[in-house]
Amino acid sequence: MPLAVEIRDLVVRYPTPNGDVLAVDGLNLAIPTSTVCTLLGPNGAGKTSTVETLEGYRKPTTGTVRVLDLNPITDAKALAPRIGVMLQQNGVYVTMTPREVMKLFASYYGTRALNADELLERVGLGSVAATPWRRLSGGEQQRLSLGLALIGRPEVAFLDEPTASVDPTARILVRDIIGQLRTDGVTVVLTTHDLDEAQRLSDHVLIIDHGKVLAEGTPTELMRGSGRGGIRFRASGQLDANALGVAMGGTVSADSQGSQGSQGSNGEYLVDIDPSPTNVAALTTWLAEHNLAIEDLKAGTHSLEDVFLRLTATAQSARAEAESALSAAGSSSERRSRRSRGNRGGGS
Repeated sequence: MPLAVEIRDLVVRYPTPNGDVLAVDGLNLAIPTSTVCTLLGPNGAGKTSTVETLEGYRKPTTGTVRVLDLNPITDAKALAPRIGVMLQQNGVYVTMTPREVMKLFASYYGTRALNADELLERVGLGSVAATPWRRLSGGEQQRLSLGLALIGRPEVAFLDEPTASVDPTARILVRDIIGQLRTDGVTVVLTTHDLDEAQRLSDHVLIIDHGKVLAEGTPTELMRGSGRGGIRFRASGQLDANALGVAMGGTVSADSQGSQGSQGSNGEYLVDIDPSPTNVAALTTWLAEHNLAIEDLKAGTHSLEDVFLRLTATAQSARAEAESALSAAGSSSERRSRRSRGNRGGGS
């Protein structure tokens, strides 16, 4: 498939009083047209720096960046009308209404623009079209920002946290819009901290941390490639995780949301055993014998959240070990230097 976005060996550095900070470290990425690509990573991972280079807001330190086969910096005038950018802070004048600002943005695109009123209805803002921006809820402001990113019929849409501060009903609406964009041939580059959302929407996921790629692939590839997965389930009632672990011959870990220690209530649990039909049957039998209702059983596949947490935790641990080794080496070198100075002083 033709590529909408291509990044080769991207490096982004920021100068600071204490030296350069490496935000993106040799990143490579290829995004085909008509797909949803999600960038995942903890705060400071380099997601924003990467997207800003694609949008033309930041010049790469080194490397090559192409969007629709154009350079976002040198070809900015040709590229700008063909992309849509959704920002967390959209800069709308606070007294303007959604209808006013939508029509203003539509005027920038001429005949290419969508109908402003129809788009307001599409993003669920028809009923507040005449309300000043400052009186909109956070979720409504977020959906207006999404609409502004789409008003010019973009070929590539950069969506930054599109469902942040959005209520559950509107979240479904936004996700449906993103799915329709893909169907219409639009390439979507998405950043989100909602891992369930990334798992549902994405054709391709890139997990990055400290500017480096930890893993990439389809959500299914990432989840299947992270081990046997065990058996995950939710149980209502008091569950003794230690007793279950003994019965199943494996470790039972309790999710922090609803489970406390070995005894939990209405919590999610992971049994670290082979997710075979025999083990699934043994688990359900044990729960039935202890009068515990089982909900949402999943066998054999890690969630994208599991993969993300494991990869970022491993990367963090590796960095800590490297920093500790460097510190130890530096201390050893300093001790040798002091001994050397002392020996020279003693012989004079």
